[in-house]
Amino acid sequence: MTQHIMIIWMATAVATFSGLVGCSSKGAASAIAAARAVQVTRVQMAVLDNTLRAVGLLTPKDEARLSFKVGGVVEFIRVEEGQTVKAGQLLAVLKQTEISASLEQARQATAKAHLERGKALLADGVTTEEQVQDLTTSFDMASAAQSGTEFNAAHARIVASVDGVVLRKLAEANEVVQPGQTVLVLGGANRGWVVRIGLADRDAVRMRLGDTARIEFDAWPGRTFAGRVSNISSAADSGTGTFTVEVQIDAGGARFVQGLVAKVALTPQGAGQVQVIPVQALLEANDKEAGVFVLDEAAQEVHRVSIQIGRMSAGRIEVLNGLSAGAQVVTDGAAFLENGEKVRVVAQ
Repeated sequence: MTQHIMIIWMATAVATFSGLVGCSSKGAASAIAAARAVQVTRVQMAVLDNTLRAVGLLTPKDEARLSFKVGGVVEFIRVEEGQTVKAGQLLAVLKQTEISASLEQARQATAKAHLERGKALLADGVTTEEQVQDLTTSFDMASAAQSGTEFNAAHARIVASVDGVVLRKLAEANEVVQPGQTVLVLGGANRGWVVRIGLADRDAVRMRLGDTARIEFDAWPGRTFAGRVSNISSAADSGTGTFTVEVQIDAGGARFVQGLVAKVALTPQGAGQVQVIPVQALLEANDKEAGVFVLDEAAQEVHRVSIQIGRMSAGRIEVLNGLSAGAQVVTDGAAFLENGEKVRVVAQ
């Protein structure tokens, strides 16, 4: 009887233990299943496409705004927009009526000074030294006025300073123009053509003189022109806040005209490998700041980390700071996670 009771007790104990073990295993399985499923990827090193793209206007490297030294009525302008000119060529002249009258008046004033006659009278004792000094002063002032008038008369005409092309004609014959008012805009042909573009500060600091460029125009579909960065402004434009960059372009036989719209692709020098992660790993981004979830492999939980980001290319974004090499970031499922949450990594 005692042996029979012992057997029943042992069977009951085994059954009870098995039940407890079964419950424990099911609970663990349930806990694992309850962890949110995510996909992760490791931080990688890669070379990003660092091409900068911008739109600019084609213009001659040398651009001169030509005007008269004095105001007056335009006698004639002998050129039209788009016309080629040679250095020294007469382009425009003012009517000479007023200018000639002023010049003659200055010459008469100089002649009336009678300096030589005064010196002769002084030698004969007819006049005094003081009177001769006054005559000398009057003569010097008249001579200076005459020189100024002759200078202005010589600049009552516009002559081409260099070989080039007339870009703009801003006056016509018989119009009244003011001193220094732009009459013609001349583009010099000696130093070729440039495309001027505006870049934001973060892009402008990446550029170096000599960086290569590819340039396209709608006027020549399918054709690409070669260029190089020839000048980078040292100060931002007060109106736009951008930095002007000049790209010297090889015309390659094309007949350029001022004002063509150019699409420019710039290639900064010194591109190297950088840390990158998929764009979908970002929780949010604010300019250069973003957040990601990083996997703690030992604890199988995620932690939110703030990072600094840079360029984006082909679905990947550059990580400037905040992640160590080889770290795993959550890609799929990141939007539903909380900081410190347990996760279950599934294969991609």
